[in-house]
Amino acid sequence: MAAANALQISPFSSPPKPNTASPLSLLPHCTSLRELKQIQAFTIKTHLQNDINVLTKLISFCTLNPSATLMDHAHQLFDQIPQPDIVVFNNMARGYSRSNSPLRAIVLFSDILCSGIIPDDYTFPSLLKACASSKALQEGKQLHCLATKLGLNHNIYVCPTLINMYTECKDVNAARRVFDKIAEPCVVCYNAIITGYARSSRPNEALSLFRELQAINLMPTDVTLLSVLSSCALLGALDLGRWIHEYVKIHDFDKYVKVNTALIDMYAKCGSLDDAVSVFENMAVRDTQAWSAMVMAYATHGHGSKAISLFEEMKRVRVRPDEITFLGLLYACSHTGLVREGCEYFYSMSDKYGIIPGIKHYGCMVDLLSRAGRLDEAYKFIDALPIKPTPILWRTLLSACSSHGNVELAKRVIGRIFELDDSHGGDYVILSNLCARAGRWEDVNYLRKLMKDKGVVKVPGCSSVEVNNVVHEFFSGEGVQSVSADLHRALDKLVKELKLVGYVPDISLVCHADMEVEDKEIALRYHSEKLAIAFGLLNSPPGTKIRVVKNLRVCGDCHSAAKLISLIFDREIILRDVQRFHHFKDGKCSCGDYW
Repeated sequence: MAAANALQISPFSSPPKPNTASPLSLLPHCTSLRELKQIQAFTIKTHLQNDINVLTKLISFCTLNPSATLMDHAHQLFDQIPQPDIVVFNNMARGYSRSNSPLRAIVLFSDILCSGIIPDDYTFPSLLKACASSKALQEGKQLHCLATKLGLNHNIYVCPTLINMYTECKDVNAARRVFDKIAEPCVVCYNAIITGYARSSRPNEALSLFRELQAINLMPTDVTLLSVLSSCALLGALDLGRWIHEYVKIHDFDKYVKVNTALIDMYAKCGSLDDAVSVFENMAVRDTQAWSAMVMAYATHGHGSKAISLFEEMKRVRVRPDEITFLGLLYACSHTGLVREGCEYFYSMSDKYGIIPGIKHYGCMVDLLSRAGRLDEAYKFIDALPIKPTPILWRTLLSACSSHGNVELAKRVIGRIFELDDSHGGDYVILSNLCARAGRWEDVNYLRKLMKDKGVVKVPGCSSVEVNNVVHEFFSGEGVQSVSADLHRALDKLVKELKLVGYVPDISLVCHADMEVEDKEIALRYHSEKLAIAFGLLNSPPGTKIRVVKNLRVCGDCHSAAKLISLIFDREIILRDVQRFHHFKDGKCSCGDYW
């Protein structure tokens, strides 16, 4: 008699069936190369190791999230196929294009072309993406020629990647030529060229194409709006940015976290911190990028304590910081003189969070030490870096040497800069001006002759101001030549009024021994910041904020003048220079004159 707990099987029930499902069906559930090899072992046992469909599936798994190890294994599998077809090659190209060795896709492509395989419209997007990642312009041009020969250059998949390849390889004009030849560009093509213009710091062209897209009633996507908002940020075009924000809300694009993050960044860079805070606080979902954007916004506007408080709140809600978060923290510490705190955050990046510092983090540390007058320490910091220093790091220290009047260290620093790049006019000018202030005219003459011999020119100061939705640009020196007579007279009158309340032009900033005092004052008067502020005063109602964006650091004389202008005219002036925001109000600046 059977035991009471024995399994009861009815004489009429069917016997259990063996599991006949192929292990290949488990491929989507694989999480490692080890598990993939177990499935591959089964294909060998069942004599399927040479079946091209099986090999294609195995290769496809390797290329989904391509690491170096997975791609090496995929290549081994590919080499087992006597006559690979274009489908399996496309998988390989896709994997390599997304890996750390994208050019291997081009090498493999050369091999398969020799075997007579004809590429299709799925081949070129991956290959062009590989060229874009590698900045391989010549190879990209060759692929463009081949696509044209095969009649695929107008293909809906090929065109956007062609445009992206050219923009990533810094040839935006070639990208535009590709775009202009498309009879009826789709939104993906518009996105590619708009993104290219935005990333190449050509925001006006990007915004012009956005208006064109709207004129033909082509609905933009979230990708379009990310680039458009980036363009507004580059221009400092707040009014246009607000219009885009309304568009975002009307068309329900604010459901995208990335769009909201771009709005925070746009508002912060356009000088409206309150709007950036409002977007952040109204977000239903905030990811690391959104938190980081807000930390950076507080930092660049000089609210160091708020940036640090937000980081602490970020930790409390268990959002893991990233490299941008720490960049914001270091900016905050640098702009408010928190040297000890900045050093602690810097070293916690790798020690606590496993984030390897990048060149911008190193730059912030150099800036942090330099602003605090710890110039020798900053020099040693750069010299001891685990990576090769860039000219930008040394330029940060050179600028600080100028601010602190350290000629000898500045000469050592510029020597290090010239080892890497001797074509940047600003380097010569900073040291020349520093030597002039120290009365070292032989050094000044030598540097000016060196600039002339090398054909080096100084980048002119350029400032822009938005009035009635139009961005107006001004260059230093234009007051004497091409600026309107009205603006010329307004600026002359403005300077007279400033002098009545104590403004004294800092002619020590104009380092030309052969210039008279009056000429030096005129040179200072027509700096681009003053031109832009004067234009804003002339063309906006009383009480309106004036927002100015400058391509270089604001000079000390313009900084002093802006403080007084804000007091006399009861205007808030928000000036964004290459390093931070300065909010001038009631005769004071948010930076506390620490810049």
